[in-house]
Amino acid sequence: MILVLSCIPGRTNLCSNHSVTTPIDLPPDIRSSLDSLDLEGYISFNDVHNASKDFGNRYQLPPLAILHPRSVSDISTMVRHIVHLGSTSNLTVAARGHGHSLQGQSLAHQGVVINMESLRSPDIKIHKGKQPYADVSGGESWINILRETLKYGLSPKSWTDYLHLTVGGTLSNAGISGQAFKYGPQINNVYQLEIITGKGEVMTCSEKQNSELFYSVLGGLGQFGIITRARIALGPAPHMEVEKLLSELSYIPSTLFSSEVPYIEFLDRVHIAEIKLRAKGLWEVPHPWLNLLIPKSSIFEFATEVFNNILTSNNNGPILIYPVNQSKWNKHTSLITPAEDIFYLVAFLPSAVPNPNSRTSNLEYLLRQNQRVLNFCSAANINVKQYLPHYETQREWRSHFGNRWETFAKRKHTYDPLAILAPGHRIFQKATQLSPIQLL
Repeated sequence: MILVLSCIPGRTNLCSNHSVTTPIDLPPDIRSSLDSLDLEGYISFNDVHNASKDFGNRYQLPPLAILHPRSVSDISTMVRHIVHLGSTSNLTVAARGHGHSLQGQSLAHQGVVINMESLRSPDIKIHKGKQPYADVSGGESWINILRETLKYGLSPKSWTDYLHLTVGGTLSNAGISGQAFKYGPQINNVYQLEIITGKGEVMTCSEKQNSELFYSVLGGLGQFGIITRARIALGPAPHMEVEKLLSELSYIPSTLFSSEVPYIEFLDRVHIAEIKLRAKGLWEVPHPWLNLLIPKSSIFEFATEVFNNILTSNNNGPILIYPVNQSKWNKHTSLITPAEDIFYLVAFLPSAVPNPNSRTSNLEYLLRQNQRVLNFCSAANINVKQYLPHYETQREWRSHFGNRWETFAKRKHTYDPLAILAPGHRIFQKATQLSPIQLL
């Protein structure tokens, strides 16, 4: 049986919120079939509001059901069941951790959202030795891993800037922070994964075992499988004085601002800011973030135009700039980066706070500003790549993957032939009829 994989064509209005709030009745036979599944956890059909939106807070796309798994078997059972239904249903599956996607990537409109945080194991297993590691659930949060590993004087080598995210979520993208220049992203610091493919198969993979699946899933945007367990590389928790660190740097002394805080407080600094913003009602607003990977050869041209002529407002929010070394990034993963030895992550992280005194909404202004940045990169022929990518057309996805598109599409057919996984990225559309395979 061969099925069609197709990209989602068309373009959506850049400045609109995407909302579908009209309840959709679940076909009785589909609901009955889901109810009949033998699960350790449970399925919810009613309380789906929180799974209808993500951190970006621009999309409102309710699923038909939420699976709260208590075991890996629960997830495999659900995926196998949807595969068995085949083209008779439109059900798709989105594995959702903390829901920190920006443009609906963790949503499954009219599908099944899997609440991965329900899969957390009662314990995080720490293994010491010459190559220490932690065995953790794909639904475990990085902050819990940090707290547990510090008890042994260890910690993961690479982080994200926000630790209240799940392991499966960040490994499906990359996991980038200030440590990436030295250790590479989080996907470079994984020894082994347990994956549920789009066929419902439970597979263990590593560099030496099922290596194609291993590299496909890392940075694979959830397209090839759901990460249910991961073996994370650990190293000694750093205990360095500020003076020693500064002695290794070249900088202008008058520009120095330093503050000494405990290691865990430093790594969890974004959560501290989150608490303050939540108290003011400023957290659950639209977040039109834009994350770009800029090659070193173009960074001066990019910075000159963007920071001098495009970002002219004082309401842009934090801007992060991390230089990274290509040599620290494994080229076998699905992550797409500029083809230069050194490139920069430039992250624009604004919040669209309502402004009652303006005729133009803050969200619309920020989205247009993002588009101006992208338009400049295109006009200047800067080989920029989006991190946490989002595109609306087949042409844009092909351009993003470049000469790796065919490999990406073939792997999709291998591990998720019905294209039921991670529909929120809108790369592939679920096959609904029999037809010769079409690689896009």
